[in-house]
Amino acid sequence: MAELHPELRENVRLLGELLGENIRNYPGEEIYQLIEEIRAAAKADRRQESGSGQRLIRLLRNLRDDQLLPVTRAFNQFLNLANLAEQYHSVRRKRGHQSDLMVESLDAAFSRLRDSGVAAGEIHQRVSDMRLEFVLTAHPTEVARRTLIMKYDEMSAALAALDHDDLLPAERDEILDRLRLLVAEAWHTDEIRHERPTAVDEAKWGFAVIENSLWEALPRFLRSLDQALENCTGTGLPLDATPVRIASWMGGDRDGNPNVTHQVTRQVFLLGRWMAADLYLRDIQSLRGELSMWQASEELRARVGDCREPYRELLGRLRERLIRTRDWAEARVNGESADSADILFENEDLTGPLELCYRSLVECGLETIANGPLLDTLRRAHTFGLPLIRLDIRQESTRHAEAVAEMVDYLGLGNYLSWSEEERQAFLVDELKGRRPLVPRNWEPSDPVREVLDTCEVVAAQTPEALGSYVISMASKPSDVLSVILLLREAGMKHPMRIVPLFETLSDLQGAPAAMEALYSVDWYRDYCNGAQEVMIGYSDSSKDAGQMMAAWAQYQAQEKLTEVAGRFDMHLTLFHGRGGTVGRGGGPANRAILSQPPGSVNGSFRITEQGEMIRFKFGLPRLAEQSLTLYTTAVVEATLAPPRAPEPEWREAMDWLTERSLKAYRAVVREDPDFVPYFRQATPEQALGKLALGSRPAKRKPSGGVESLRAIPWIFAWTQMRLMLPSWLGSDVALAEAEKAGQMPVLQEMRQNWPFFRTYIDMLEMVLAKADLQIASYYDETLVQPELRPLGKELRERLAGCIRQVKALKNQKVLLEEEPVFAHSMKVRTPYTDPLHYLQAELLRRNREAEANVAAEGADAEVVPMPELVEQALKVTMAGIAAGMRNTG
Repeated sequence: MAELHPELRENVRLLGELLGENIRNYPGEEIYQLIEEIRAAAKADRRQESGSGQRLIRLLRNLRDDQLLPVTRAFNQFLNLANLAEQYHSVRRKRGHQSDLMVESLDAAFSRLRDSGVAAGEIHQRVSDMRLEFVLTAHPTEVARRTLIMKYDEMSAALAALDHDDLLPAERDEILDRLRLLVAEAWHTDEIRHERPTAVDEAKWGFAVIENSLWEALPRFLRSLDQALENCTGTGLPLDATPVRIASWMGGDRDGNPNVTHQVTRQVFLLGRWMAADLYLRDIQSLRGELSMWQASEELRARVGDCREPYRELLGRLRERLIRTRDWAEARVNGESADSADILFENEDLTGPLELCYRSLVECGLETIANGPLLDTLRRAHTFGLPLIRLDIRQESTRHAEAVAEMVDYLGLGNYLSWSEEERQAFLVDELKGRRPLVPRNWEPSDPVREVLDTCEVVAAQTPEALGSYVISMASKPSDVLSVILLLREAGMKHPMRIVPLFETLSDLQGAPAAMEALYSVDWYRDYCNGAQEVMIGYSDSSKDAGQMMAAWAQYQAQEKLTEVAGRFDMHLTLFHGRGGTVGRGGGPANRAILSQPPGSVNGSFRITEQGEMIRFKFGLPRLAEQSLTLYTTAVVEATLAPPRAPEPEWREAMDWLTERSLKAYRAVVREDPDFVPYFRQATPEQALGKLALGSRPAKRKPSGGVESLRAIPWIFAWTQMRLMLPSWLGSDVALAEAEKAGQMPVLQEMRQNWPFFRTYIDMLEMVLAKADLQIASYYDETLVQPELRPLGKELRERLAGCIRQVKALKNQKVLLEEEPVFAHSMKVRTPYTDPLHYLQAELLRRNREAEANVAAEGADAEVVPMPELVEQALKVTMAGIAAGMRNTG
């Protein structure tokens, strides 16, 4: 097994030693020695030394209440520091470092495409017109507090500062002292949120990602893209090209989240403008220092008059307008009246003066200066704009139907909800073609409908650059889309907004092509969307509904058919992929995921959600963000210009055969086994997840209800915590076993060799199986599950073991992750730190449940003895630590 890179291992050791120093200082030597004893026992247990397992369990069970928290915090903190070291290692630039080659460069990717026969002009056109959009979402999977993330970022900077061979001893000591201080601050900072963040807090976190990382990374990436295009095609990137865009659901996603109201959405729009004005002000101040030259074009002279420093004069005027804009937005955020005279509102207000400076410099032969910091600011202005981020709105389809129904009922036109789809469409199209307002002047709608209408008014008041897509969940009919357009128009919308149906469940995905064909058949709608349509594919709920294998195949087939239907109607289709961080939610290496999409489905445009902790792992540091932008861009360009081959008919038949069995096997357990829900509740910490204040959104769509009402994120979080990883493999085990019995293994091996979709699926399955742990899962059963339910747990573990055997046989491997030895070793290194957290979590859950059962047995009048605060805090830390050890949660 390949070991960690020596320099990575050295950084992990250094951070671990600094953490140890702090533990020795507080809470003291006794706790430090206890932690070391637990770690040694965990290592011995994994080496299967005689009696080691009982020794580890005995040590953990004998911990006093006052010892629980420092022990769990120590293991959690080490795992976070190991993650930090790995994250930094992936972008370090020290000479000869192997990870420099992990992401293919833009130059190499474009050269490979050109050598394969793609014309240089085609490469240039596709890159210039590319639309790659990242949608930041606040799904509650980011366990680490923002306070600690900022300290980890500073630690990364310190590690980078150490990565110089020419440091003097005093310089090195100074950096080490800074690192020691940061580790101490992290150790003495509470790692658990005690108050759930609001939707506005989440939006501010999204803005911080732009300020601290993407603001620097994006222009650097565009410079490298410009140079690579120049090298490959002879022509650089157009000045106003925006191949990459950033959008957000934070403050706009109201589906199942009553905390996102129209007031919240309005505030987030205003906060974006305040933050944008503040960031551009910093750029403009810097540019006024740079652009001191006197040569200027007649066009610029006509604007500023006769002055010695025309660029500074123009930028000074822009600075004053930015200050007014910032002050206006701040006052509006605080609910105060504000003067909007001469503020910057339309993007042209910002880009116009910058482009004038650029043209003038080029005309005067000062192109070198034009292409300096001014070009970076100009590209930021085109990409981020004055709103800073494009806000998506998401709402469930029935909320719009209810709003239209109340209007129709008030006007005495009938019962809209009882109308057929044809009747609804005819009414909506007639209203959309007409000019009279539909909303009655004196009408008093119900509170839920008023909220929908108020949201539409907030959206209608924005500029096009401030808006992403309006996503409709549970959309299945043309009227679901047309009703949103009508509501927006009634609210005063002057320009068309992208209206995006979201297809999530298995039945939704299977019905998506017919639904879109019906929508495209509405002549008025085709004119409205001007030949471009976006459709969102949901990964989380489809996997929860049908199992990962069936969901993956249904998503693939839906994309194929949606692409074909759009082609028949001459519509340019952009697929919006609602992926999460885990394999069970469509996660995995981004470039491989893109390159395994159906041929033709990535047609120069690609939209994808980035959620929770994955935002930090991909965009948390500027260099990391630059690397991620490169990786996605090369994959989208390649998938567009050199798409993968279509599957052979025999492969399609094999997938149909496999998924028929996987679906049946998955639902037989999750839906039909009466023991499954009780087992799930007992074997996992699902019931305790509410103790973690992860996000503004409730864990369930409905306060009551079983697994079916549970959101996909806590569903996967719970199984990940106890390491059965059930959502990602259940059903696949039966399908692969039956395929082997039926003699289909040669066909499956051919598919894995030659079909990127199937190869990616099997590789992702292997990765999640490597994170599963039979020993840990068995301990949760022994500790938490009632005896009558344990046979189900035993059966599931046997099936998991069988699935591991099947994947190894399919890949002709003796062990999992044979082709990913560094990742395998990374997981192995974490084991002595994750194991104690698992055992402690199971023990703390047992204590908590026993205490609750005793209270229940004593009756309603019994005095409730709450779980001691230190013990409950330790339970929360185990959840955070295990999430850190697994590198993703939901």
